[in-house]
Amino acid sequence: MDMSKKDEYEFNKAVEEIEDLRGRGTELISLYIPPDKSISDVNSYINQEMSESSNIKSKTTRKNVQSALKSIRSKLKYIDKVPENGVIFFVGEVSAEGDKTEMVSKTVEPPQRLQTFTYRCDSEFYVEPLKEMSGERENYGLIVIDRSEATIGILRGNRVETLNHIQSMVPSKHSKGGQSAQRFERSIEKAAQNFFKRVGEKANGLLLEEDIDGLIIGGPGRTKDDFVEAEYLHHELQKKIVDTFNTGYTDEYGLKELMENAQETLSDLEVMKEKELVDRLMEEIKDPKGGLATYGKEETLRALRMGAIDTLLVSDGIDEQVVKYDCDECGAQGMETEKLNSDDEVYLCPECDSKIEEPEKEDIIDFFFEEAEQVGTDVEMISKQSEQGELLLNAFGGIAGILRFRIN
Repeated sequence: MDMSKKDEYEFNKAVEEIEDLRGRGTELISLYIPPDKSISDVNSYINQEMSESSNIKSKTTRKNVQSALKSIRSKLKYIDKVPENGVIFFVGEVSAEGDKTEMVSKTVEPPQRLQTFTYRCDSEFYVEPLKEMSGERENYGLIVIDRSEATIGILRGNRVETLNHIQSMVPSKHSKGGQSAQRFERSIEKAAQNFFKRVGEKANGLLLEEDIDGLIIGGPGRTKDDFVEAEYLHHELQKKIVDTFNTGYTDEYGLKELMENAQETLSDLEVMKEKELVDRLMEEIKDPKGGLATYGKEETLRALRMGAIDTLLVSDGIDEQVVKYDCDECGAQGMETEKLNSDDEVYLCPECDSKIEEPEKEDIIDFFFEEAEQVGTDVEMISKQSEQGELLLNAFGGIAGILRFRIN
């Protein structure tokens, strides 16, 4: 399941909210069900856990664990077949205000296929597998190659998927039966070139369809570099080559080795992309003639609704929500911003100070995503961890835009 940037933000936010929840004891249940697991097998496992939970010494913990298991068992009644990527249940009594607790029950369909069945009962929910998925942003093509074999794959976030494995017929470098050394060497080189051509054609067919963001190539020695320099790949793939890396293997394990070796480079690419965007914004802001930039929530929203913004920059560190009001007394309509998850019992109309009944509240990042979708504007999330992200958040309130055209 490919996530849009808005879906990715929503998913990351949901994972963070679940991660922050805590129980009084080991009574929060995390249940990961992969798509190849039958519901009947899961029910059997839950029944077994229910039986074993009767041995829990603490009466309160025993009661809460059994309540969580019953909640999961009741949810399973409405599932005939596990979804394509699997399903995850987070259920249990979490700490609330004062000495109170409240039952939390969350069901998550992961963006990537679950590989293993996992059951955890602890004082916090087990979200590590989801956090690994939440880093998914771009897809990279992977090729590992030497003269004996090649493997083509794709890196989707943190997950490596093998697409094809190709064995070569290139002879080993020792002469056989009466052939001259030079003639045998020419024969080897011709076989190698034919193999490289076959690998290139197969990679073209597989990776051009994937619309990858970059291509990484690995292998032992010079072979990988010879393959790149001879340009056996389609020109669209050739220009997406990020770099080459040494790997000891050229099979499926070689793909994973290549991904690990390239991690630092890929992280740098993401940081560089964000840096270039914020640097361009700063250049436009500093333009004495009035550049193609806008910043601040109100100014950016106004430009966005005009269709004037080409790229909207949003910091992932914004901790605010939009409050939309419609006053029954004076008829004033509009919106304000306040700290995210603020639970003010009374909200007053800024025009006449009358009480606003149940104003509509929405995460400000969700709000700007929706506004951008309506006018076809690209949205780029900028990490608050980088120097440029910190600048965007602290100097410009976390919201800015690079314009398509100048506006007054």
